[in-house]
Parts: sequence; C-alpha cells; structure tokens
Amino acid sequence: MFNKSLLPLALGGFGIGMAEFVMMGILPDIAGSLRITIPQAGYLISAYALGVVVGAPTLVGLLAKRAPRGVLIWFMLLVTAFNTMSAFAPNFQLLMLTRFLAGLPHGAFFGVGAVVAMRLATEGKTAAAVATMFAGLAFASVVGVPFGTWLGHNVSWRLVFIIVAAIGLLTILTLKKLVPCLDAPQGGSFRQDLRIFRTPQLWLAMAITSIGTGGFFAYISYIAPLLIEVTKFSANAIPMVMMVVGIGMTTGVLLGGKLADRVAPLPALLMLLCPMAAVLMLNGVMIASQPAMLVLAFATGAIALALGPPIQMLLMEHSKGSEMLGSSLGQSGFNIGNALGALLGGVPLTLGYSYVAPQWVACGLALCGVALVLLMLALEGKHRTAAVPA
Repeated sequence: MFNKSLLPLALGGFGIGMAEFVMMGILPDIAGSLRITIPQAGYLISAYALGVVVGAPTLVGLLAKRAPRGVLIWFMLLVTAFNTMSAFAPNFQLLMLTRFLAGLPHGAFFGVGAVVAMRLATEGKTAAAVATMFAGLAFASVVGVPFGTWLGHNVSWRLVFIIVAAIGLLTILTLKKLVPCLDAPQGGSFRQDLRIFRTPQLWLAMAITSIGTGGFFAYISYIAPLLIEVTKFSANAIPMVMMVVGIGMTTGVLLGGKLADRVAPLPALLMLLCPMAAVLMLNGVMIASQPAMLVLAFATGAIALALGPPIQMLLMEHSKGSEMLGSSLGQSGFNIGNALGALLGGVPLTLGYSYVAPQWVACGLALCGVALVLLMLALEGKHRTAAVPA
C-alpha cells in the first residue's frame, strides 16, 4: 500500500527533476533566443549542477538540526523563487546566475527528503521508500520534460520555469498537509558532521557517483542536437524521445530501489555500471537508426536512475551519525557528474567533431565508474582480510 506521506517528496522531486532535465530538451531554444552557441548554452547545465554541489552540503549543514518538514518547506520556497527569476532573466549572464541559485536547494531537498523517507518507511523497504522520492524526479522526464520541451519549441522556454515554480508552491502545500512533524535529528554540530569527510571510502563513493553518472549526463546534455542533426529526428519528435528516456528512468529507479534492498550497494553498482557503459557505446554505434535510438533511450534512462538508490545507500553507509549530510552528497555527486558530463561532452564539439563524439566521452566515463567500483571492492576486501586475526 502506498504511503501518502511520501507523495510530497515525490512531487518535489518531480518539480526539481523537471527543472534539471528539461534544460537538455530546450537547449537549442535558449541558444537561439539568447543568441549564443549550443556549447555556450551547455554551461547553463553546468551552472545549475555547480549550484547543487555547493548548496547540498551547505544548506543541509546549516539546517539539518531543525525539524525536517520545515526545512523541506524552506528548500521548496527557494526552488520557487529562483526558478521564477530564471523565467525573467533578460540575458545569458543573468540566466547563468539564476540557474546556479536554482540549483542550491536541489541536492539539499533530496538529502533531507531521503532521510525523511527512511524514517517513514516500513521495515525492509528503506531503499524502496527513497526510490519513491526519486521516482518523482524520474516521472518528470515522462511528463514534465517532454511537455516542457514542446513548450520551449512552440511557445517559450521561459514558461517552463514558471511551471516549475508553480509545482514548488504545490509541494509546499502538500508538505504541510501530508508529512508529519518529525523530531529534529539529534547529534553534534555541523563541524562534527564534517568528520565524515575523513573517511576515504566516502570520497571513493563520491567519485563513483560523479564519474560513473557523468556518462549519462554527457549523453543527455546534447541529446536534442544529436537526434536532430545526426539521427534526423524532427525537432517536434524530441519531446517523444525525452518521454521514452523518462519512462526508462521511472522504471529504472523503482527497480533500483528493489535491487538496493536485496543486494549490497557496491555489487549492485557493478551490476548497473557495466551495462551502462555498453549501452552508451551502442548509442554511438547505432546513431543512424531511429528505432534503435528509441530503444537505447529507454535503456540509458533506466540504468542511469537505477543507480540512484544503491548510491544513496552507499553514501549513508559511510556517513554513520551524519546520514543527512551523507545523503545530500548523493545529489552533489550526481551534479558533479552533470557538470562533468556536459563539460567533457562539449569539448569535442568545440573542436569541430560531430554530435556523435559526446557518446564516446559518455562511454569512457561509465567505464571509469566501473574501475572505481572494482577498486573500492578490492580495498574493502583487503580491509576485511586485515581485520581477521591470524
């Protein structure tokens, strides 16, 4: 039976997911409107991602000792305000600033929301409850992103951010009505929470998150021009493709939650990153086939979001006593991956290569993620061996 207390978390995830992923679909529209190149417009994705990286640990650190429902409401107020500012930004420079600001509450919301979801979960379904929140983010790609992409192509990309702001207000209302007043977390100060960064395993987990998911973001950041210029989809077909990616993401995050409740985080990540590298490689090989690209769009989205629950479990496993801060680092890591993927995927484009080139960058990043998981497994195996008395 669905826990209605999780609905506001999913709704907030929907609005934030739309704000993040719709940028990939409306990139050409923003570039044309502001008279900039598509690689320049890609910096807007990186600016948002940088905001997430900065905001997640900072905002959680400042507010983590307060009652979580009130904290989530404050975060959604920021989402509403900064996306409204994005809608009215008159030029590229101010839009860069407002996208950075809009990213600040993104990871913080998911960090606090993940811990709230765990406290509301029934026994044995912790990862599944966290996945419900991320399902809102994924479902944004099924409904919000295709609709926003269509709106950007046919009406105005500015209306997209107005819609995100409206979803933020609706989330605030549902948080007040459906989420119970949970006690503020007990524990030490923010300075004490920062001690988790002394753990090498946490840094490795962050690297896996950032580099492993960077492959997906190198793929998705330039999906619109790739499919229009190389695969020869019409511009009006891009919302349909984004919907296919979103259906894959929604399916994947729910399956990832079930997997994370049954399999330890590192083996689960290995089971997902290997096929991710293969699928990203196929995106470059099968680029001329429209049917193949639709199938691969589903598969790429599914595997990418299935990574979410095991990553959250891995980060919280290595941040005992400061789980809320550790959980927020998941979105920091994802958005380092977002910035890294958009940046590295754009490098071959600025050098004059075709829109196929980012797919090879994407595959390489996913393979680096596989290597990092294997390294972490080896180190943990060595640690366990050393702990066994002779």
